[in-house]
Amino acid sequence: MRAILILLMAVGSVLMWLGFPFALVYGVSQAQESSAPSMGPYLLVLAGIGAEMVVMGKLLAALDRAYGRRTGTLQEGPARRSWNRSLRGERGSTRRRTVLDVVMITSVALAGTGLLVWFFAFAGSSLPGS
Repeated sequence: MRAILILLMAVGSVLMWLGFPFALVYGVSQAQESSAPSMGPYLLVLAGIGAEMVVMGKLLAALDRAYGRRTGTLQEGPARRSWNRSLRGERGSTRRRTVLDVVMITSVALAGTGLLVWFFAFAGSSLPGS
C-alpha cells in the first residue's frame, strides 16, 4: 500500500506540472476558430491552471497524510513554517521531510531538466537566417 501511495503522489505531481496544463492549453486551442483569439481563452487557461494547481495540491497533501498515517510518521497539528520563526531561535529544522517533499522536488527537477534538454537540443533558433 505504501508503494501505491508513493506512485500516486509521483503520477499526481507529473500531472500537476505537465499533464493538466498541456491538456488545458490544447483543449482551449482546439475550441478557438481564429488564429488571433480574444483575451478570454488566455484568462481561461490562467484561471484553469491556477484552479488545477490548488485541487492537485490538496489531493497530493491528502495522499501524503494517508501515507503518514499508514507509516506512523504523520505529524499532528500545524507545523511552524521557517519564515514564521524567530531568527534568534534554533537553527535546525524541526519539521521532518515527508515523502511528498521528495516526490515534488524530484518531479520539479526532472521537469526543469527536461525543459533544458528540449531548449538546448530540440527547440532550434527563432532568429532569422539561422
